[in-house]
Amino acid sequence: MKRDADASDNESTGDSKTADALTATLHTDTGDVAVELYADRVPRTVENFVGLATGERPWTDPETGADVDGEPLYEDVLFHRVIEDFMIQTGDPLGTGRGGPGYRFDDEFHDDLRHDDAGVLSMANSGPNTNGSQFFITLGAQPHLDGRHAVFGRVTAGMDVVEAIGSVDTDANDRPREDVVLESVSVGDE
Repeated sequence: MKRDADASDNESTGDSKTADALTATLHTDTGDVAVELYADRVPRTVENFVGLATGERPWTDPETGADVDGEPLYEDVLFHRVIEDFMIQTGDPLGTGRGGPGYRFDDEFHDDLRHDDAGVLSMANSGPNTNGSQFFITLGAQPHLDGRHAVFGRVTAGMDVVEAIGSVDTDANDRPREDVVLESVSVGDE
């Protein structure tokens, strides 16, 4: 059965890393995951991710409705959806799979970027042009997601951490039985 990375319930992994590539580190309570971001091929998607990671992009707290400016969204956010051999998903400030940053932006696809391996970083959404803050990392090739979810990076180190998160015990709704937390995201040399 084909699964989808849905943000309401929630491309090639790219060539070798270039010297001036934009990078980020996902700091989880399980360990760190280093990623390369494809700012040259999907600039709007990467700009959104980086802005939410650094606090440079304003967002709306879905719980309170308050505008948040200067504070990162990706701080102490749960991995709310984990499906073995498919993907791990995070980025919802509510931790339910139904939250986001209070805005949506259009899909941004690049012909060279596919869900063709484990470690692909991609936007979760609830349909065309509904990207926000939720994203996932694949645990294997997922070609059925091509053209439906925007690939914007790949794991360069820490795939063992991704796999460890991907193998946690989950309930019938794919939610980890014990919290797994994205503690923060640092961009570049932060």
